[in-house]
Amino acid sequence: MQTGTRTGTQTGTQTRTRTRTQPGTHFDREHCVRAVQSKDARFDGWFFTAVLTTRIYCRPSCPVVPPKPENMTFYPSAAACQQAGFRACKRCRPDTSPGSPEWNLRADLVARAMRLIADGVVDREGVPGLATRLGYSTRQVERQLLAELGAGPLALARAQRAQTARLLIETTPLPMAEIAFAAGFSSIRTFNDTVREVFALSPSELRARVPGSRAAAAPGTPGTLALRLPFRAPLNPDNLFGHLAATAVPGVEEWRDGAYRRTLRLPYGHGIVALGPRPDHIACRLTLSDLRDLTVAISRCRRLLDLDADPVAVDGRLRTDPLLAPLVDRAPGRRVPRTVDEAEFAVRAVLGQQVSTAAARTHAGRLVSAHGKPLDDPEGGLTHLFPSAEALAAVDPETLAMPRTRRTTFTTLVRRLADGTLSLGVDSDWAEARARLLALPGFGPWTVDVIAMRALGDPDAFLPTDLGIRRAAGELGLPSTPAALTARAEAWRPWRAYAVQYLWATDSHPINFLPV
Repeated sequence: MQTGTRTGTQTGTQTRTRTRTQPGTHFDREHCVRAVQSKDARFDGWFFTAVLTTRIYCRPSCPVVPPKPENMTFYPSAAACQQAGFRACKRCRPDTSPGSPEWNLRADLVARAMRLIADGVVDREGVPGLATRLGYSTRQVERQLLAELGAGPLALARAQRAQTARLLIETTPLPMAEIAFAAGFSSIRTFNDTVREVFALSPSELRARVPGSRAAAAPGTPGTLALRLPFRAPLNPDNLFGHLAATAVPGVEEWRDGAYRRTLRLPYGHGIVALGPRPDHIACRLTLSDLRDLTVAISRCRRLLDLDADPVAVDGRLRTDPLLAPLVDRAPGRRVPRTVDEAEFAVRAVLGQQVSTAAARTHAGRLVSAHGKPLDDPEGGLTHLFPSAEALAAVDPETLAMPRTRRTTFTTLVRRLADGTLSLGVDSDWAEARARLLALPGFGPWTVDVIAMRALGDPDAFLPTDLGIRRAAGELGLPSTPAALTARAEAWRPWRAYAVQYLWATDSHPINFLPV
């Protein structure tokens, strides 16, 4: 996020203005109070309201009567609230708010650290492992997180563990000991103490509050959980699920019974997820071989569907262009379909160079059946994990049914990914990753920007040379040459990747329609 002022989101009749007045302050007090008094759910996850008299913290949209302004104080993270001694509200459950869009908008140290923490790196590798991935010292990472978020990496990871524990307590019949370790706690005692401190209830009391017998009922498949993934409204599912379904790789992805399903490679094992759009949430059904992967799987699914985006701010900026405004007004809330595996997407981007969507799916499907890891799917037609970079690096290039120049591009990419000289992940520095990709043979601006947009998550990635974008621009009266269109798109920053979705949506291609 650029520092300074951001406008475009409305609180009642007031314009939301985001101003950094000091380190760790994301909104000025006046606008925080106004958001709480209007119970505006669009601010959920951006900041948290701590009530000095009750020692409880809430999301801005909490349904209870707002406290007096003098009794409110504000924090940029749930972890900061917990570290200051506040307990989570039992009514609004602030720990289940959508994530802050801030961390998917920036590529600086703090944003990259937050993405890695959400991906479970602190639980698996500790703070030193987090710092190593970021290329900074442990002290530097802790200092910057504390300055901006009011909590260090351990506190942020602890808050995430508490949220995962609550989810497992309330939605599964698992014994508490299994939940403790699945959520990432090192001991039962730490688990009990953390849950009691954060939620003011013991784990058993949390489970007892679940209506009916939902927590006691055994799931249909071992290791399966049914979850609700929140998002900020509006959300237009058409291009989001349409794109994922239309480009689905056979054996790895499918559209079945109103849901997008795919296999997941995870740190401790593998999984299968089914994601279906609902009016106020995304229905998520996860089947995991190891429950310790739950937090990571949820984080990757949210990232795949761009659920932490701030659609009001995005659409507000794009509406300032009179030629884009009708597209936004017709179907607001478009998201950028992303990926659960950055390296996988880069490989698929190369397979899709200068061929149709159907041909790209065919090429990818052949690689999957020949080199992917098989798995069982009792509920559908998924058969494999997408091949790892290491497996693809061992493939005989002569067996690849593609032109020699693209074969060179493919083999160079997978070898660089396999030996670690090219790293694509949530911790990637976007500028550095772009430069490394552009240095590879066969990688031009279009391929690099597609990877930046859908794999790295850069919300400002733009595709001015894309034929579909140029055609849509010409039909709308926008400049259709790459240079002129890029100049016009300066006014859309930092949301040009979303403008791409609106422009693509003018076409009748299947990627733009929710499957039936």
